[in-house]
Amino acid sequence: MNSENGGQSSSDLQRQAAAALARKKVLAAYAESAKKAAKEVGTDNARMKDEPVTTKINSESWKKYHSAWQDYYQRYYSEYYSKAAQNYVAKERLKDAREKAEEEEILNSLTRSSAKLGKKGSMSLGTGENIDGSAEEVSEIDEIKSRLRHRIRKKATESAKNTRRKRHLMPILAGLAVVLVILFLQYNRLIFAPIMAYVSPGNAPPSQIEAIDPTITQNVSPEPRLIIPKLNVDVPVHFGIQLSEVMSAMNNGVAHYRIAGASAYPGEIGNLVITGHSAGDVYSSNPYKYIFSGLERLEDGDLIYVNYNSTRYTYRVIKKEVVDPSNVAALVIETDKPMLTLVTCTPLGTSRYRLLVTSEQISPNVEGAEEAEQFTPSTETEALPSNEPSFFEGIWNFMTGQ
Repeated sequence: MNSENGGQSSSDLQRQAAAALARKKVLAAYAESAKKAAKEVGTDNARMKDEPVTTKINSESWKKYHSAWQDYYQRYYSEYYSKAAQNYVAKERLKDAREKAEEEEILNSLTRSSAKLGKKGSMSLGTGENIDGSAEEVSEIDEIKSRLRHRIRKKATESAKNTRRKRHLMPILAGLAVVLVILFLQYNRLIFAPIMAYVSPGNAPPSQIEAIDPTITQNVSPEPRLIIPKLNVDVPVHFGIQLSEVMSAMNNGVAHYRIAGASAYPGEIGNLVITGHSAGDVYSSNPYKYIFSGLERLEDGDLIYVNYNSTRYTYRVIKKEVVDPSNVAALVIETDKPMLTLVTCTPLGTSRYRLLVTSEQISPNVEGAEEAEQFTPSTETEALPSNEPSFFEGIWNFMTGQ
Protein backbone atom coordinates (compact mmCIF):
# COMPACT_ATOMS: atom_id res chain seq x y z
CA MET A 1 0.00 0.00 0.00
CA ASN A 2 1.17 3.58 -0.77
CA SER A 3 -0.51 6.37 1.20
CA GLU A 4 0.73 9.01 -1.26
CA ASN A 5 -1.18 7.36 -4.13
CA GLY A 6 -4.53 6.89 -2.41
CA GLY A 7 -3.65 3.48 -0.95
CA GLN A 8 -2.71 1.92 -4.32
CA SER A 9 0.50 0.03 -4.87
CA SER A 10 2.90 0.81 -7.69
CA SER A 11 1.82 -2.35 -9.56
CA ASP A 12 -1.84 -1.19 -9.43
CA LEU A 13 -0.85 2.21 -10.83
CA GLN A 14 1.15 0.53 -13.59
CA ARG A 15 -1.81 -1.65 -14.57
CA GLN A 16 -4.15 1.38 -14.63
CA ALA A 17 -1.71 3.37 -16.75
CA ALA A 18 -1.29 0.43 -19.15
CA ALA A 19 -5.07 0.04 -19.43
CA ALA A 20 -5.54 3.75 -20.16
CA LEU A 21 -2.84 3.63 -22.81
CA ALA A 22 -4.45 0.55 -24.36
CA ARG A 23 -7.84 2.25 -24.56
CA LYS A 24 -6.31 5.26 -26.29
CA LYS A 25 -4.55 3.03 -28.84
CA VAL A 26 -7.69 0.99 -29.60
CA LEU A 27 -9.87 4.12 -29.95
CA ALA A 28 -7.26 5.76 -32.18
CA ALA A 29 -7.09 2.66 -34.38
CA TYR A 30 -10.88 2.52 -34.59
CA ALA A 31 -11.14 6.22 -35.53
CA GLU A 32 -8.48 5.72 -38.21
CA SER A 33 -10.37 2.74 -39.69
CA ALA A 34 -13.59 4.79 -39.69
CA LYS A 35 -11.85 7.62 -41.56
CA LYS A 36 -10.51 5.17 -44.16
CA ALA A 37 -13.99 3.74 -44.65
CA ALA A 38 -15.37 7.26 -45.14
CA LYS A 39 -12.74 7.96 -47.84
CA GLU A 40 -13.89 4.88 -49.83
CA VAL A 41 -17.53 5.95 -50.17
CA GLY A 42 -17.12 7.29 -53.70
CA THR A 43 -19.20 10.22 -54.97
CA ASP A 44 -19.64 11.69 -51.49
CA ASN A 45 -15.88 11.65 -50.86
CA ALA A 46 -15.38 15.42 -50.53
CA ARG A 47 -18.47 15.96 -48.41
CA MET A 48 -17.55 13.18 -45.98
CA LYS A 49 -14.03 14.56 -45.53
CA ASP A 50 -15.44 17.81 -44.17
CA GLU A 51 -17.98 16.14 -41.89
CA PRO A 52 -16.90 14.77 -38.50
CA VAL A 53 -16.67 11.04 -38.15
CA THR A 54 -20.07 9.67 -37.13
CA THR A 55 -20.36 8.21 -33.67
CA LYS A 56 -22.87 5.58 -34.78
CA ILE A 57 -21.46 2.08 -34.49
CA ASN A 58 -23.14 -0.85 -36.17
CA SER A 59 -23.15 -4.27 -34.57
CA GLU A 60 -20.40 -5.64 -36.80
CA SER A 61 -18.05 -2.74 -36.01
CA TRP A 62 -18.80 -3.06 -32.32
CA LYS A 63 -17.97 -6.77 -32.44
CA LYS A 64 -14.63 -6.01 -34.11
CA TYR A 65 -13.89 -3.29 -31.53
CA HIS A 66 -14.84 -5.55 -28.66
CA SER A 67 -12.79 -8.45 -30.05
CA ALA A 68 -9.74 -6.22 -30.53
CA TRP A 69 -10.11 -4.96 -26.97
CA GLN A 70 -10.41 -8.48 -25.56
CA ASP A 71 -7.42 -9.72 -27.58
CA TYR A 72 -5.29 -6.87 -26.30
CA TYR A 73 -6.22 -7.46 -22.68
CA GLN A 74 -5.66 -11.19 -23.05
CA ARG A 75 -2.16 -10.66 -24.45
CA TYR A 76 -1.39 -7.94 -21.91
CA TYR A 77 -2.41 -9.93 -18.84
CA SER A 78 -0.87 -13.12 -20.20
CA GLU A 79 2.48 -11.34 -20.55
CA TYR A 80 2.02 -9.55 -17.24
CA TYR A 81 1.31 -12.67 -15.19
CA SER A 82 3.98 -14.62 -17.03
CA LYS A 83 6.59 -11.98 -16.17
CA ALA A 84 5.28 -11.79 -12.60
CA ALA A 85 5.69 -15.56 -12.22
CA GLN A 86 9.21 -15.43 -13.66
CA ASN A 87 10.14 -12.56 -11.32
CA TYR A 88 8.74 -14.45 -8.33
CA VAL A 89 10.75 -17.57 -9.17
CA ALA A 90 13.90 -15.49 -9.72
CA LYS A 91 13.42 -13.68 -6.38
CA GLU A 92 12.94 -16.96 -4.53
CA ARG A 93 16.07 -18.42 -6.09
CA LEU A 94 18.04 -15.28 -5.26
CA LYS A 95 16.73 -15.39 -1.69
CA ASP A 96 17.80 -19.03 -1.29
CA ALA A 97 21.22 -18.26 -2.80
CA ARG A 98 21.72 -15.33 -0.41
CA GLU A 99 20.74 -17.42 2.61
CA LYS A 100 23.14 -20.18 1.60
CA ALA A 101 25.94 -17.66 0.97
CA GLU A 102 25.31 -16.03 4.36
CA GLU A 103 25.37 -19.41 6.12
CA GLU A 104 28.61 -20.32 4.38
CA GLU A 105 30.10 -16.95 5.35
CA ILE A 106 29.16 -17.48 9.01
CA LEU A 107 30.62 -20.96 9.04
CA ASN A 108 33.82 -19.78 7.34
CA SER A 109 34.16 -16.91 9.80
CA LEU A 110 33.65 -19.30 12.68
CA THR A 111 36.29 -21.64 11.29
CA ARG A 112 38.80 -18.85 10.73
CA SER A 113 38.23 -17.37 14.20
CA SER A 114 38.59 -20.75 15.85
CA ALA A 115 41.84 -21.33 13.99
CA LYS A 116 43.17 -17.91 15.01
CA LEU A 117 42.15 -18.41 18.60
CA GLY A 118 43.93 -21.75 18.76
CA LYS A 119 47.11 -20.29 17.27
CA LYS A 120 47.21 -17.21 19.50
CA GLY A 121 46.36 -19.23 22.56
CA SER A 122 49.46 -21.39 21.97
CA MET A 123 51.62 -18.28 21.50
CA SER A 124 50.51 -16.74 24.76
CA LEU A 125 51.67 -19.63 26.88
CA GLY A 126 55.14 -18.07 27.27
CA THR A 127 54.06 -14.41 27.59
CA GLY A 128 50.88 -12.55 28.46
CA GLU A 129 50.92 -10.22 25.45
CA ASN A 130 48.26 -12.07 23.42
CA ILE A 131 45.74 -12.64 26.20
CA ASP A 132 43.65 -9.57 25.22
CA GLY A 133 43.87 -10.51 21.55
CA SER A 134 42.54 -13.98 22.38
CA ALA A 135 39.64 -12.43 24.29
CA GLU A 136 38.71 -10.40 21.21
CA GLU A 137 38.72 -13.55 19.09
CA VAL A 138 36.52 -15.32 21.64
CA SER A 139 34.09 -12.40 21.50
CA GLU A 140 34.01 -12.57 17.70
CA ILE A 141 33.32 -16.31 17.82
CA ASP A 142 30.49 -15.73 20.32
CA GLU A 143 28.95 -13.14 18.00
CA ILE A 144 29.15 -15.53 15.04
CA LYS A 145 27.58 -18.28 17.12
CA SER A 146 24.80 -15.91 18.17
CA ARG A 147 24.06 -15.04 14.52
CA LEU A 148 24.03 -18.70 13.62
CA ARG A 149 21.67 -19.54 16.49
CA HIS A 150 19.37 -16.68 15.44
CA ARG A 151 19.21 -17.99 11.88
CA ILE A 152 18.53 -21.56 13.04
CA ARG A 153 15.83 -20.30 15.42
CA LYS A 154 14.23 -18.27 12.60
CA LYS A 155 14.10 -21.28 10.27
CA ALA A 156 12.71 -23.49 13.02
CA THR A 157 9.97 -20.91 13.72
CA GLU A 158 9.00 -20.71 10.04
CA SER A 159 8.96 -24.50 9.77
CA ALA A 160 6.72 -24.73 12.86
CA LYS A 161 4.29 -22.18 11.38
CA ASN A 162 4.07 -24.12 8.11
CA THR A 163 3.49 -27.34 10.04
CA ARG A 164 0.67 -25.71 12.05
CA ARG A 165 -0.95 -24.44 8.85
CA LYS A 166 -0.85 -27.91 7.33
CA ARG A 167 -2.16 -29.42 10.55
CA HIS A 168 -5.17 -27.07 10.47
CA LEU A 169 -5.73 -27.77 6.77
CA MET A 170 -5.70 -31.57 7.03
CA PRO A 171 -9.03 -31.90 8.94
CA ILE A 172 -10.70 -29.63 6.37
CA LEU A 173 -9.39 -31.72 3.47
CA ALA A 174 -10.34 -34.95 5.21
CA GLY A 175 -13.86 -33.64 5.90
CA LEU A 176 -14.22 -32.51 2.30
CA ALA A 177 -13.10 -35.93 1.05
CA VAL A 178 -15.65 -37.67 3.30
CA VAL A 179 -18.44 -35.38 2.05
CA LEU A 180 -17.51 -36.05 -1.60
CA VAL A 181 -17.46 -39.81 -1.03
CA ILE A 182 -20.88 -39.72 0.66
CA LEU A 183 -22.34 -37.59 -2.14
CA PHE A 184 -20.96 -40.01 -4.73
CA LEU A 185 -22.37 -43.03 -2.92
CA GLN A 186 -25.79 -41.39 -2.67
CA TYR A 187 -26.12 -39.61 -6.02
CA ASN A 188 -23.85 -41.43 -8.50
CA ARG A 189 -26.91 -42.85 -10.29
CA LEU A 190 -27.91 -39.31 -11.30
CA ILE A 191 -24.69 -39.17 -13.34
CA PHE A 192 -24.55 -42.66 -14.83
CA ALA A 193 -28.24 -43.37 -15.56
CA PRO A 194 -28.57 -40.68 -18.31
CA ILE A 195 -25.37 -42.03 -19.89
CA MET A 196 -26.59 -45.62 -19.81
CA ALA A 197 -29.87 -44.54 -21.43
CA TYR A 198 -27.91 -44.27 -24.70
CA VAL A 199 -25.79 -47.39 -24.19
CA SER A 200 -26.94 -50.98 -24.69
CA PRO A 201 -28.43 -51.61 -21.20
CA GLY A 202 -27.99 -55.36 -21.23
CA ASN A 203 -24.68 -55.37 -23.15
CA ALA A 204 -26.49 -57.30 -25.88
CA PRO A 205 -25.30 -57.27 -29.51
CA PRO A 206 -27.29 -55.04 -31.91
CA SER A 207 -30.60 -56.69 -32.62
CA GLN A 208 -31.74 -57.59 -36.14
CA ILE A 209 -35.45 -58.10 -35.42
CA GLU A 210 -36.39 -54.71 -36.90
CA ALA A 211 -36.53 -56.48 -40.27
CA ILE A 212 -39.21 -58.96 -39.13
CA ASP A 213 -42.72 -58.33 -40.39
CA PRO A 214 -44.75 -57.72 -37.19
CA THR A 215 -47.89 -59.17 -38.82
CA ILE A 216 -46.28 -62.60 -39.12
CA THR A 217 -46.60 -64.95 -36.18
CA GLN A 218 -43.19 -66.46 -35.50
CA ASN A 219 -42.20 -69.43 -33.41
CA VAL A 220 -39.26 -68.78 -31.09
CA SER A 221 -37.45 -70.51 -28.24
CA PRO A 222 -39.54 -71.22 -25.14
CA GLU A 223 -37.46 -68.88 -22.95
CA PRO A 224 -39.61 -65.83 -22.02
CA ARG A 225 -37.93 -62.61 -23.18
CA LEU A 226 -38.74 -58.95 -23.70
CA ILE A 227 -37.20 -57.37 -26.83
CA ILE A 228 -37.22 -53.63 -27.64
CA PRO A 229 -35.31 -53.09 -30.91
CA LYS A 230 -35.14 -49.28 -30.62
CA LEU A 231 -33.40 -49.51 -27.23
CA ASN A 232 -31.38 -52.65 -28.07
CA VAL A 233 -33.00 -54.40 -25.10
CA ASP A 234 -33.16 -58.20 -25.05
CA VAL A 235 -33.83 -59.36 -21.49
CA PRO A 236 -35.39 -62.39 -19.72
CA VAL A 237 -38.91 -61.98 -18.27
CA HIS A 238 -40.04 -63.69 -15.05
CA PHE A 239 -43.75 -64.55 -15.42
CA GLY A 240 -46.27 -65.70 -12.81
CA ILE A 241 -44.42 -64.49 -9.69
CA GLN A 242 -45.86 -63.10 -6.47
CA LEU A 243 -45.70 -59.39 -5.62
CA SER A 244 -43.18 -60.12 -2.87
CA GLU A 245 -40.81 -61.63 -5.45
CA VAL A 246 -40.89 -58.76 -7.96
CA MET A 247 -37.93 -56.79 -6.55
CA SER A 248 -35.66 -59.86 -6.40
CA ALA A 249 -36.76 -60.91 -9.91
CA MET A 250 -35.65 -57.52 -11.28
CA ASN A 251 -32.11 -58.42 -10.22
CA ASN A 252 -32.18 -61.10 -12.92
CA GLY A 253 -34.10 -59.33 -15.70
CA VAL A 254 -37.58 -57.80 -15.74
CA ALA A 255 -40.66 -58.97 -13.83
CA HIS A 256 -44.31 -59.73 -14.57
CA TYR A 257 -46.26 -57.44 -12.20
CA ARG A 258 -49.74 -58.83 -11.47
CA ILE A 259 -52.49 -57.00 -9.60
CA ALA A 260 -56.26 -57.28 -9.63
CA GLY A 261 -57.54 -55.90 -12.94
CA ALA A 262 -54.11 -56.01 -14.61
CA SER A 263 -52.94 -59.62 -14.54
CA ALA A 264 -52.99 -60.70 -18.19
CA TYR A 265 -50.40 -62.92 -19.84
CA PRO A 266 -49.23 -62.38 -23.47
CA GLY A 267 -52.10 -62.90 -25.91
CA GLU A 268 -54.85 -62.50 -23.28
CA ILE A 269 -57.37 -59.66 -23.29
CA GLY A 270 -56.37 -57.28 -20.53
CA ASN A 271 -53.24 -55.48 -19.45
CA LEU A 272 -49.91 -57.32 -19.27
CA VAL A 273 -47.61 -55.35 -16.91
CA ILE A 274 -43.81 -55.75 -16.99
CA THR A 275 -41.56 -53.73 -14.69
CA GLY A 276 -37.79 -53.12 -14.60
CA HIS A 277 -35.15 -50.81 -13.13
CA SER A 278 -34.05 -47.58 -14.82
CA ALA A 279 -31.13 -46.74 -12.50
CA GLY A 280 -28.93 -48.17 -9.77
CA ASP A 281 -25.70 -47.42 -7.99
CA VAL A 282 -22.60 -47.85 -10.12
CA TYR A 283 -21.11 -50.22 -7.53
CA SER A 284 -24.23 -52.44 -7.51
CA SER A 285 -23.75 -56.00 -8.79
CA ASN A 286 -27.16 -56.07 -10.52
CA PRO A 287 -26.46 -56.40 -14.29
CA TYR A 288 -30.00 -55.21 -15.13
CA LYS A 289 -30.07 -52.02 -13.02
CA TYR A 290 -30.18 -49.79 -16.15
CA ILE A 291 -32.31 -52.09 -18.35
CA PHE A 292 -35.22 -49.59 -18.67
CA SER A 293 -33.08 -46.42 -18.53
CA GLY A 294 -33.94 -45.60 -22.16
CA LEU A 295 -37.69 -46.19 -21.87
CA GLU A 296 -38.38 -42.44 -22.17
CA ARG A 297 -37.08 -42.58 -25.76
CA LEU A 298 -39.96 -44.78 -26.93
CA GLU A 299 -42.58 -43.01 -29.05
CA ASP A 300 -45.97 -43.86 -30.49
CA GLY A 301 -45.60 -46.52 -33.19
CA ASP A 302 -42.42 -48.12 -31.81
CA LEU A 303 -42.51 -51.92 -31.63
CA ILE A 304 -42.04 -54.14 -28.59
CA TYR A 305 -41.76 -57.95 -28.69
CA VAL A 306 -42.50 -60.53 -25.99
CA ASN A 307 -41.48 -64.17 -26.43
CA TYR A 308 -43.78 -66.44 -24.44
CA ASN A 309 -44.57 -70.16 -24.76
CA SER A 310 -42.50 -70.37 -27.98
CA THR A 311 -44.55 -67.59 -29.63
CA ARG A 312 -43.47 -64.03 -30.39
CA TYR A 313 -46.09 -61.38 -29.54
CA THR A 314 -45.72 -57.94 -31.14
CA TYR A 315 -46.98 -54.72 -29.54
CA ARG A 316 -47.14 -51.15 -30.88
CA VAL A 317 -46.68 -48.20 -28.46
CA ILE A 318 -49.78 -45.98 -28.21
CA LYS A 319 -49.10 -43.70 -25.22
CA LYS A 320 -46.78 -42.69 -22.38
CA GLU A 321 -47.66 -41.17 -19.02
CA VAL A 322 -46.02 -40.30 -15.70
CA VAL A 323 -47.85 -41.11 -12.46
CA ASP A 324 -47.21 -41.06 -8.72
CA PRO A 325 -45.82 -44.29 -7.25
CA SER A 326 -49.01 -44.75 -5.25
CA ASN A 327 -51.22 -44.64 -8.36
CA VAL A 328 -51.39 -48.40 -8.80
CA ALA A 329 -54.88 -48.08 -10.31
CA ALA A 330 -53.34 -46.48 -13.44
CA LEU A 331 -52.43 -50.02 -14.56
CA VAL A 332 -56.08 -51.11 -14.69
CA ILE A 333 -57.25 -50.47 -18.28
CA GLU A 334 -60.74 -51.10 -19.66
CA THR A 335 -59.97 -52.81 -22.98
CA ASP A 336 -61.17 -55.53 -25.33
CA LYS A 337 -57.63 -56.12 -26.67
CA PRO A 338 -54.42 -57.61 -25.32
CA MET A 339 -52.35 -54.71 -23.95
CA LEU A 340 -48.80 -54.32 -22.61
CA THR A 341 -47.60 -51.70 -20.11
CA LEU A 342 -43.92 -51.26 -19.21
CA VAL A 343 -43.24 -49.63 -15.83
CA THR A 344 -40.06 -47.98 -14.53
CA CYS A 345 -38.89 -45.07 -12.35
CA THR A 346 -38.48 -41.49 -13.57
CA PRO A 347 -36.73 -39.01 -13.67
CA LEU A 348 -33.58 -40.98 -14.37
CA GLY A 349 -31.55 -41.68 -11.25
CA THR A 350 -34.52 -41.22 -8.89
CA SER A 351 -37.65 -43.07 -7.76
CA ARG A 352 -39.81 -39.95 -7.53
CA TYR A 353 -42.39 -40.94 -10.22
CA ARG A 354 -43.27 -43.90 -12.45
CA LEU A 355 -43.21 -43.92 -16.24
CA LEU A 356 -45.89 -46.05 -17.92
CA VAL A 357 -45.41 -46.99 -21.61
CA THR A 358 -48.61 -48.60 -22.93
CA SER A 359 -48.87 -50.57 -26.18
CA GLU A 360 -51.44 -52.79 -27.89
CA GLN A 361 -50.94 -56.21 -29.46
CA ILE A 362 -50.84 -56.29 -33.27
CA SER A 363 -49.54 -59.83 -33.74
CA PRO A 364 -50.72 -62.59 -33.58
CA ASN A 365 -54.23 -61.71 -34.65
CA VAL A 366 -56.22 -60.55 -31.61
CA GLU A 367 -59.48 -62.03 -32.89
CA GLY A 368 -60.53 -64.92 -30.72
CA ALA A 369 -58.21 -63.88 -27.86
CA GLU A 370 -59.35 -65.12 -24.46
CA GLU A 371 -60.09 -62.96 -21.45
CA ALA A 372 -57.50 -62.91 -18.70
CA GLU A 373 -58.47 -64.89 -15.62
CA GLN A 374 -59.63 -62.98 -12.58
CA PHE A 375 -56.70 -62.58 -10.20
CA THR A 376 -56.54 -61.57 -6.58
CA PRO A 377 -53.00 -61.14 -5.16
CA SER A 378 -52.21 -62.70 -1.81
CA THR A 379 -50.92 -59.34 -0.55
CA GLU A 380 -52.04 -55.81 -1.32
CA THR A 381 -49.59 -53.28 -2.72
CA GLU A 382 -49.63 -49.56 -1.99
CA ALA A 383 -46.93 -48.46 -4.44
CA LEU A 384 -45.54 -49.45 -7.81
CA PRO A 385 -42.09 -51.15 -7.87
CA SER A 386 -39.10 -48.82 -7.51
CA ASN A 387 -35.39 -48.76 -8.29
CA GLU A 388 -32.84 -50.31 -5.96
CA PRO A 389 -32.57 -48.36 -2.68
CA SER A 390 -29.93 -45.62 -2.61
CA PHE A 391 -27.00 -45.59 -0.17
CA PHE A 392 -28.85 -43.98 2.74
CA GLU A 393 -32.09 -45.82 1.94
CA GLY A 394 -30.17 -49.10 2.16
CA ILE A 395 -28.74 -48.11 5.55
CA TRP A 396 -32.21 -47.12 6.80
CA ASN A 397 -33.77 -50.37 5.54
CA PHE A 398 -31.01 -52.36 7.24
CA MET A 399 -31.50 -50.53 10.55
CA THR A 400 -35.28 -50.87 10.46
CA GLY A 401 -35.26 -54.47 9.19
CA GLN A 402 -37.30 -53.68 6.07
